[in-house]
Amino acid sequence: MKKINEFENGMQVKTPLLVHSFTKGVTQNGAPYLSITFQDKTGTIEGKWWDIPKEMESKIKVGTIGLVNCDVLLYRGNLQLRVHSMEFEETYNLEDFVMSSQYDRDFLKEKIESYVNMIENDIYQKIVSECFNYFGEDFYLYPAATRIHHDFVGGLATHVYGMCELAIELKEVYPQIDLDLLLAGVLIHDMGKIDEYNQAVLSEYTVKGKLLGHISMMDALLFDIAKDLKLEDTEEVMLLRHLVLSHHGQLEYGSPVRPLVVEAELLNFIDNIDARMNMFDKILVDVDEGDFTSRQFALENRSFYKPKGVK
Repeated sequence: MKKINEFENGMQVKTPLLVHSFTKGVTQNGAPYLSITFQDKTGTIEGKWWDIPKEMESKIKVGTIGLVNCDVLLYRGNLQLRVHSMEFEETYNLEDFVMSSQYDRDFLKEKIESYVNMIENDIYQKIVSECFNYFGEDFYLYPAATRIHHDFVGGLATHVYGMCELAIELKEVYPQIDLDLLLAGVLIHDMGKIDEYNQAVLSEYTVKGKLLGHISMMDALLFDIAKDLKLEDTEEVMLLRHLVLSHHGQLEYGSPVRPLVVEAELLNFIDNIDARMNMFDKILVDVDEGDFTSRQFALENRSFYKPKGVK
């Protein structure tokens, strides 16, 4: 059976797919339809099910896996499915439909632990270690986002791995950087997302996540850990909290303060670099050489060109 990354314009396909998300709609003529994001291990694709029967509409739920009978169409530069029917008689293994990191968990654990051990400052070392003790295995399971970038099982650890590598390289070029502070900030900056999301697979925002957000949640946890260690009034804890609070860079992007130390500025930069490189990988993989992507809202609504003959 065809996988999503094998779909081509004009195909008629009958293959099992997972319902990642959906929204209900009504046409101008009053007919119901569903906009569905389908997923398998190779990617996601949008689909429309026009004039959906009422009895089928009630069967569509997030996480449902069904045999999808559809046509593959090209719409505004993107492939899209026109769904004719779905069958739910068979049982499928969820793991076969969930995207995961290109790195295995043992590799990520080994690398992340090596970055923690690189921190020489005793206070940063204690705080970061306690944060990892608090979240445990969830750090290696959760995504870094529900969509846009690193939105897969192990995405958070994968994102942090890439960022740590960038931080270490920057230290080679700019020796004045406090690598202990920068690494500590990289390692814990997005840990709040583990509490912001309800689960590692098909993640959705918790009520707490919607009302408080991962930045303020992580700052609160960081303070509590520091207080338990009797370190809450140290310069290091103040700086590390600043990195967590400012890592989105701008007030309008969700940070309550803007970066005001060098390492906070760098954390914001390398966070964006690693996130955007993952976004580029996703949007360019199915684009032919010499063509442009569709407009990407998360990338300032730009279309990106894939050069000819460049790998």
